[in-house]
Amino acid sequence: MAAKLGGGDDEGITDINVTPLVDIMLVLLIIFMLTSEVVSKKVKKPTIDIDLPTASSGQDKPGEPLSIVINKDGDLFLNGKPIRELDLRAKVKATVALRGKGKAEAVLSADKRLSHGQVVRMIDMLRVLGVENVAINTKEQEIE
Repeated sequence: MAAKLGGGDDEGITDINVTPLVDIMLVLLIIFMLTSEVVSKKVKKPTIDIDLPTASSGQDKPGEPLSIVINKDGDLFLNGKPIRELDLRAKVKATVALRGKGKAEAVLSADKRLSHGQVVRMIDMLRVLGVENVAINTKEQEIE
């Protein structure tokens, strides 16, 4: 008399064990999370270090083409690129000449640690050069 191992059923194994599949997927997820963090740190764009004052009507958008930034050290940037004051004057004059007086606009982003006089001096310079619309960039104030 011959005995069959595993019982008397002639059916094959129909259940699938998904535990190894879940383990592999979790390992892949961890690998993707780690590599994405490393890649995102390498891709960071260089930024200008300024601390904007807050205002309840503020926006974090630099605005139109004449985006002027003054950092805490008094360094000037036009559209994200460092610039000297004499060169800034020339660029502003060229923009006003191209667009026409009263049509050129500027957004001034000044660090809140700058003196009020420096900000007023920059606004005055822009208005003398023909930029009538000067907006001051702020970040949105959190309302409690």
